[in-house]
Amino acid sequence: MEGLIPVINKLQDVFNTVGSENIQLPQIVVVGTQSAGKSSVLESLVGRDFLPRGTGIVTRRPLVLQLIQITPDDREARTLDSGEVIKAEEWGKFLHTKNKIYTEFEDIRTEISNETDRMSGTNKGLCPEPISLKIYSPHVISLTLVDLPGITKVPVGDQPSDIENQIRDMCLTYIGNPNSIILAVTSANTDMATSDALKLAKEVDPDGRRTLAVITKLDLMDAGTDAMEILCGRVIPVKLGIIGVVNRSQADINKRKEMKEALKDEASFLQKRYPSLANRNGTAYLAKTLNRLLMHHIRDCLPELKTRVNILIAQFQSLLTSFGEPIEDKSQLLLQIITRFASAYCSTIEGTSRNIETTELCGGARICYIFHETFGRTLESIDALGGLATMDILTAIRNATGPRPALFVPDISFELLVKRQIKRLEEPSLRCVELVHEEMQRIIQHCGTQQEMLRFPKLHDRILDVLTHMLRKRLKPTNNMVENLVGIELSYINTKHPDFFEAQMVHKTVTNDQDGLRQLQKDSQRQQQQQHQQQQQHVEEKENRAPSPAPDMLPVNSWKMPSFMGKTRSQSDLQGGGEPDSQSSSAVASPAHSRKGINLLPEVPKAITSRKLTVREKHDVVLVEKLIKSYFMIVRKNIQDTVPKAIMHFLVNFIKDNLQSELVSKLYKKEEIDTLLEESEHIAQRRSEAQEMVQALQRASHVIGEIRETHLW
Repeated sequence: MEGLIPVINKLQDVFNTVGSENIQLPQIVVVGTQSAGKSSVLESLVGRDFLPRGTGIVTRRPLVLQLIQITPDDREARTLDSGEVIKAEEWGKFLHTKNKIYTEFEDIRTEISNETDRMSGTNKGLCPEPISLKIYSPHVISLTLVDLPGITKVPVGDQPSDIENQIRDMCLTYIGNPNSIILAVTSANTDMATSDALKLAKEVDPDGRRTLAVITKLDLMDAGTDAMEILCGRVIPVKLGIIGVVNRSQADINKRKEMKEALKDEASFLQKRYPSLANRNGTAYLAKTLNRLLMHHIRDCLPELKTRVNILIAQFQSLLTSFGEPIEDKSQLLLQIITRFASAYCSTIEGTSRNIETTELCGGARICYIFHETFGRTLESIDALGGLATMDILTAIRNATGPRPALFVPDISFELLVKRQIKRLEEPSLRCVELVHEEMQRIIQHCGTQQEMLRFPKLHDRILDVLTHMLRKRLKPTNNMVENLVGIELSYINTKHPDFFEAQMVHKTVTNDQDGLRQLQKDSQRQQQQQHQQQQQHVEEKENRAPSPAPDMLPVNSWKMPSFMGKTRSQSDLQGGGEPDSQSSSAVASPAHSRKGINLLPEVPKAITSRKLTVREKHDVVLVEKLIKSYFMIVRKNIQDTVPKAIMHFLVNFIKDNLQSELVSKLYKKEEIDTLLEESEHIAQRRSEAQEMVQALQRASHVIGEIRETHLW
């Protein structure tokens, strides 16, 4: 088990270069209030003076201290990477100074002070960035400790107003690591119940499984008091134990009292004041206890650590692969990216892409939805007779007959009306082209090469430009074809179409259904007779009400005029199907009008006003409506079938077939390759970081792999 602590030290070195946020290594974290004696405990464990000392807050940055026990004949540990052999008995190394060796511990103290001032300033400021220090010595026990700034309440110097919270958060960051052992330092001349160190430890380790308490300054307790109750755990029990130590006083430090003498004085003090507990207290016992606890803790954490390292290797290797390998042959890489993009684009349309979307329709599936759901439902929602009023149909029939009254509904009226309705299919057809064009533009987001597009933003922009230009270029011929499809239907109304059943039924009715014709003639005659009788009664009533003029006042044949005008008006009403307007009535009623306006006719209305239709008119209107509806259904079915085919041929399939060749012709130019394959700085930086992390994790895996199972027990 002695070999476990050096393994953790190696892992500490590996992850200190890249950051150890992802790996939580076993280590001992020293926490306590300001001037509780934390640094003195560390110096006692090392046996040398190497930490900055003074009043107030001295430790202003976390110090990761690795104690490595070596033997005088350990040539491997004494040989540097350059091959130089270290002859000193003890020495130290900082991570930030690389391979520089410090054989004088006074130089180590100076370097710690300088590095602290460099990052934290010279006026009591703090910095969370740790200082990593290794000390090689035959007089130490292998340990890994972290010395943290002391917990303080009131800011001084350049310290911020929330200094207490900052130090507290810093301490919680380190002791919150479940693989750490908490060394809670409390001075004996204060009440243990008020210990901030034990309070913090209790927050992150409520069961006390990884907390060890250290009571310092046993020699400074008030006269007549001792720490027996505290050391025995009767005041506040701590599972891993409570160990008391005696530190050097400030006067001893000023006099540069040797550490060996201080340890002897500590042993004699414990033997004198606490004889029953002397063998379980003191700096030497603390060092052995920490070593034992750390080794057992490492043994418990190692299996999980192995698993965690292997998982991280796989994750960062996958991340590194996604960023792509460094560019060797730019021409080949450009062709590969173009080919992959074109293939991914076509696969997204065909639905054979490896990255299938599950949250929304995209690519070919969305185009299919546009064809059969959006476009199809829109066409089905168009009313075949929408915008056509009954009087519009009747007017069209009359206009098509010209000056001659028609016995049958003229074909030209049907053609004019059905063309007007067919024209309404053009707008949704063009809108369908627009929707497919937008989806073709949007497919680039789902074509599975997003990482390469992020890696080379200029290439991404150029590919997008080329594709957009191709789509815009194909939009015009596709629209023209769709307009032509509607125009083809408008150019020739095929009344002999095999699906046009209504026309065949009309023909059959006209030629064979004599009963229907006779019934129609009878209805028409009956209606004319009724109208004639009503008009005759109306004329007779007028004549009876009018006063008889004197015989000599009447002009010759004047008695015939009213009858003649009335008869003419009635006949014209029957033929025209309209009612007499107010002007014609007033013309007959006025004698002056009668004499001067004998040859005048009522004005012809510009539009036929709504009125009750005759049986013949109703029959004609219903017939035309049926014909329009039937033929419109045929044309709508054709448009619903041919427009998607035209869009697929002129737009979708053309892009699929010509995309790769178009990209190569536009982008594969020698003078533009370097510009197109210029990497994003963000991607290059992240690849470098991922590469460093993969290498560190692989080294860590190698270090852990060197441990044999026999080392664990």
